[in-house]
Amino acid sequence: MRPRRAPVVAVIAGLAALLLGACAQVVPGVAVPDAAGSAPAGLETFYGQQIDWGPCAPFAATDEDRQIYADPALQCGRMQVPLDYAAPQGRTASIAVLRHAAPASPQRIGSLVLNPGGPGASGIQTAAYLASSLSSTEVGRRFDIVGFDPRGVGASEPAIRCLSGPERDADRRDDDTDPSPAGVASTEAEERQTVDLCSQRSGVDVLANVGTRDVAKDMDVLRATLGDPRLTYLGFSYGTRIGSTYAEEFPRNVRAMVLDGALDPDQDPTTELVEQGRGFQGAFDAFARDCTTRPNCPLGQDPAQATRVYQDLTRPLIARPLPLAGGRVLSYADAQQGTINALYVEAYWPRLNRALADLRAGQGNGLMTLADEYYERNPDGTYASSQDAFEAVRCVDDPRVTDPAQSLARAEAYNQAAPFLDSGRGVSAARDSCAFWPVPPTSQPHVPQVPGLTPPLVVSTTGDPATPYQAGVELARALGGSLLTKIGDEHTATFQNSPCVDDIVTRYLIDNTPAPPGATCPAT
Repeated sequence: MRPRRAPVVAVIAGLAALLLGACAQVVPGVAVPDAAGSAPAGLETFYGQQIDWGPCAPFAATDEDRQIYADPALQCGRMQVPLDYAAPQGRTASIAVLRHAAPASPQRIGSLVLNPGGPGASGIQTAAYLASSLSSTEVGRRFDIVGFDPRGVGASEPAIRCLSGPERDADRRDDDTDPSPAGVASTEAEERQTVDLCSQRSGVDVLANVGTRDVAKDMDVLRATLGDPRLTYLGFSYGTRIGSTYAEEFPRNVRAMVLDGALDPDQDPTTELVEQGRGFQGAFDAFARDCTTRPNCPLGQDPAQATRVYQDLTRPLIARPLPLAGGRVLSYADAQQGTINALYVEAYWPRLNRALADLRAGQGNGLMTLADEYYERNPDGTYASSQDAFEAVRCVDDPRVTDPAQSLARAEAYNQAAPFLDSGRGVSAARDSCAFWPVPPTSQPHVPQVPGLTPPLVVSTTGDPATPYQAGVELARALGGSLLTKIGDEHTATFQNSPCVDDIVTRYLIDNTPAPPGATCPAT
């Protein structure tokens, strides 16, 4: 069980697969004024390029994407960056970019660049959906809405690829709950095999250069190609890690930065994982309290017993996965992941209620659908690259756990933090894929040093299940920013039906007005 940092696009519309391809070479265009002149040495060609904007249809891979990308107000193109910034004359990567341009007006400020999180979520898809709701707002009138697929993700090239669709299906069916020496050995053999496939199919040179360190550098190239002297940025969830990394690398290039659903930059990944588990337990408890007030709640009528009832519902799947139509089965892991997916946003609670009621009746389609949405499985059995990208970025961003004793202690702490996910079989000392990753980490947790940074605005939700509230407090302190507290149980809040949050964020983006001390927005 490896809950990931969910993208905000799950709130806006749901993720979709995008086209993939190979590396491209830089084709210099008309230079953005002063962009090449202010570029770091050796990167002048990249900073001076111009994106060749065109229709977004070629960037779509699903019917849902094709519908929204058909909007003539959306423009898409590609930006070239070095695959390895230490060797800018070598191989390049092609970054997919989408924008919704603000009306031509003296009131236009520039571009609002956004990232929806993950890591592995598509920024161009999120920007397309968000632009449709922002176009009539003050933000949409003052800013171009711009999204990009980080290197290795979505329509950017080369894409990270590890498992095929059938291989991912098989991985999801596997029972990784066996804590015996044989079970640990089997799980670790599968992890090693996944790493080998990632190396073969993606390339070790790609895996070595997909971390947040490199994405932040790409974002400064994007700022220059968009013609913005300084960056205005909105990052959700893992996107806050990109933002804080950019702030440290380019503090004087930031005009404004909203960071919603924060990751604590100085927190070690084990503590982060355990705190996330505690957050999901809190979200499950909130769901249970709501469910148990309703007739026929599948968790019973006593919220204090909801964790035990949930365990009783799901644990039998360990020995007997539930057969589904089409030859698939609902595994214990998929039941858990489908539940976790529904806990990100309160709007999914009715779906989780129905899915658990169906499971009690011997039907698993509801939980499987929720799990498929999380993993971005397409109807034809293929998958988006988000899960592969998540793994690759995580393994170069964080210190890895190679000691089985440490892995065991981490698993025990997670079980204690999130007992509803406890299999009842004891915990496994199996190490995850990062322990066997072929390239070393390129980042370490630390407090960013940001002299000259324009103070950011950090938004943190009290009951956020994926990125706990305190992480936002710590990030605001580390970056010298203001903090906006949102009351609620959902993951992230900006431009998600909270007029209070949106008003404070809008004033900050336009006027750099910080959140007032103690600013708090009510539940919505």
